Amino acid sequence: MDIAAKLDKLDEVPKPIWIALMVLGFMVYWPIGLLVLAYLIWGRRMNCWSHARGRWHNNGKERFSGAGRWHGPTSGNRAFDEYREETLRRLEDEQREFVEFLERLRFAKDRAEFDQFMADRRSRAQQGPEPQPQA
Repeated sequence: MDIAAKLDKLDEVPKPIWIALMVLGFMVYWPIGLLVLAYLIWGRRMNCWSHARGRWHNNGKERFSGAGRWHGPTSGNRAFDEYREETLRRLEDEQREFVEFLERLRFAKDRAEFDQFMADRRSRAQQGPEPQPQA
């Protein structure tokens, strides 16, 4: 029986048994547990790497525009991609304008509060010092 056939038989063992073997390996002698863990990860038993590759690489269809913005995968339809880029650019501009509006609104509110404080302070100064309570 060759090595590939033996490895195929190992792949038929269910994941819970592999996890139990890993835990027992760590309890008996830590290098055994480490070897089982390495086999699980690099042997693709846990399917960790295949999901990450699909999520992050997405078959190479992502692109980076010259304007410094990251765009998702292309649809393959250039007209739709241009429309989507234009819509995203317009939404980013509207968001930036809205944030600027909120900043101006906060500044105006702060200015009004400060002006009210200064007016109250001037009116108190013109009235003279308030009598201090006698204790």
